[in-house]
Amino acid sequence: MNTLKKYKYILKDLDCADCANKIQNKLSENPNYKNVVVNFNTLKLTLESELDNIKPDIIKVISELEPEVEVLDIDTKINEKKNYNLYRVIVGIIFVILGIYVKLPWYFNLIFTILAYCTLLFRTTKNAIKLLMKKTIDENFLITVSCIGAYFVGEQIEGLMVIILYEIGKLLEEKAINNTRKSITDLMDIKPEYANLKHENHEHKVKPDEVNVGDIIVIKQGEKIPIDGIVISGKASLNTSSLTGESKLQEVNINDEVLSGSINENGLIEVKTTKKYEDSTVNKILELVENATDKKAKTETFVNKASRIYTPIVIFLAMIVAIFLPIITNITYSESIYRALIFLVISCPCAIVISVPLSYFSGIGKASKSGILIKGSNFLDGLKDINYMVFDKTGTLTKGEFNIEKIKSYSDKYSEEDILKYASIGESFSNHPLAITILSKYNKKIDEQGVTDFKEISGKGLSYKIDNKNIKVGNNELVDIKKENEIGTVIYVKIDDEIIGYIVLNDSIKKEAKVAIKELKDMKIKTMMLTGDNSEIATKVGKELEIDNIKSEMLPTDKYNEVENLISNNLKGKVAFVGDGINDSPVLALSDIGISMGGIGASSAIEASDIVIMTDDLRKLKEAINISKITNNIIKQNLIFAIFVKVLVLILSVLGLAQMWMAIFADVGVTLLTIFNTIRILKKF
Repeated sequence: MNTLKKYKYILKDLDCADCANKIQNKLSENPNYKNVVVNFNTLKLTLESELDNIKPDIIKVISELEPEVEVLDIDTKINEKKNYNLYRVIVGIIFVILGIYVKLPWYFNLIFTILAYCTLLFRTTKNAIKLLMKKTIDENFLITVSCIGAYFVGEQIEGLMVIILYEIGKLLEEKAINNTRKSITDLMDIKPEYANLKHENHEHKVKPDEVNVGDIIVIKQGEKIPIDGIVISGKASLNTSSLTGESKLQEVNINDEVLSGSINENGLIEVKTTKKYEDSTVNKILELVENATDKKAKTETFVNKASRIYTPIVIFLAMIVAIFLPIITNITYSESIYRALIFLVISCPCAIVISVPLSYFSGIGKASKSGILIKGSNFLDGLKDINYMVFDKTGTLTKGEFNIEKIKSYSDKYSEEDILKYASIGESFSNHPLAITILSKYNKKIDEQGVTDFKEISGKGLSYKIDNKNIKVGNNELVDIKKENEIGTVIYVKIDDEIIGYIVLNDSIKKEAKVAIKELKDMKIKTMMLTGDNSEIATKVGKELEIDNIKSEMLPTDKYNEVENLISNNLKGKVAFVGDGINDSPVLALSDIGISMGGIGASSAIEASDIVIMTDDLRKLKEAINISKITNNIIKQNLIFAIFVKVLVLILSVLGLAQMWMAIFADVGVTLLTIFNTIRILKKF
């Protein structure tokens, strides 16, 4: 069986959201293509197929639907082409003036009027004919028929005004969409252009994807760090705002980790790369944001489906108006046809179709600039509906930076140093925050060669063998003893059948956690904390933060079951789980919205959750929810306004109170206004 291969293309000159939907729907009908997504915001087509060399077929399908759209490979650099449509419209307007408003012999006026029609309708007519040959109609056909129809019913000036307004509106619409795309691109302008690769005593500029793991790169003042790595020489002040949304500079020295996308504001450093560019933080963030709107929200999906039946319904109604209105009223067929033509002008659903994906795209771009990565418009949409926020404790509500407060020995044969040593040997195989603290305290070289039969016991601890001794390191359940009356996390060490002592560790609460919990409560969101820690520690942390519901001494399966029950019983909203993205992957995946507090660029956090907070600042939760609410409000405003204006003009046209210029405003004018309204998302906060 062949494996699915992923294909990506750029759809150059795709300027219509409804057209993007048509392309996506048509390609999806082909059983050889899976997961087809046409992203109007980024002008990108992605799909999966077992076939090779599918591009010719893709070009054929798209050319049938959108003749002006060019299919390019994903890495093609697009050069801005000169827009000759503007000059064509100017020439057309000159012909209108000569044909209608300048007193010339009647045959000259007629010639210039016909030339005006031919010039202004050139683009729409050309596209309409191509599509008609493929048994397809779109707005090009509707506008062409409406304008030519206006000419033959004696409304030549009206027909010319319609096409002029339409063409000017399309030019402005294209400009507005491109400016919006550019605004979002500027927000996420973190992609490095080059890397200074050091070889022996020389350095030369290369593309970031040409750098290998272990290579040495030089980052000078004012340059972006192209790839994640470790500082091996020098020191610098880094601006990480493009990754985290925080303006405070980060000071780095030798042995500090640095992330791609950061900017060196001051200093000179040499970095040994730890990842390839494709796996680096900056590339993962860019891919995540770029692909985010591929996952569509319910509103977006509904609008796309509705737009498929909207135009045929309006065309059918236009035919009824043209045929039957003279039968039931006193108007002439010439007048009824004119009113029907207004129906046709207004039938394009672009204002409705464009505003929704563009709003989500803007919201996701705005969140990204603030260090909040949202993996899909469905998750951005879902944030506003959260009514229950469940938190992991360690590394989420607390810093995850433990301090050893006490080491207690039960045996004269083993000192406190011995207890720390045996704990450290076992923890050297773990990446848990407790392990890091214990190893840091021991701070001696550990010979791992003698360790055998290492096992990690979920929710309890670990075991291993060394020097013919069976060692257990973990909680009181692992070693079968009553827990000591200590406030903190107690780690016991057992050798064979003897418990030799324990270590007490404590974690401190994040300073912004209390503010964040209060902000959520002010938003009427209930809070819960699930932790594997003992009840004393959990109660202490929970009460200090004023969390509504606290559950302690939970295994990973217990957390999973608790969240599952909460989701099944929570009928009025969504359940979000906030974790550190390392040990909580199953719960993050289960919850309606999984949010990782993964620290700056933690790969596991980016992979595990639906939303990633690129700093450990819990106050970003309120900002993410507010962005969701603002985006949703603007989408509602756009939809209500667009539908209201279209329906109003449709009713007025039937009553004979609307002219064609009103229909053009209801189409292109409303589209422009919804785009301008959408841009407000980028200006908030």
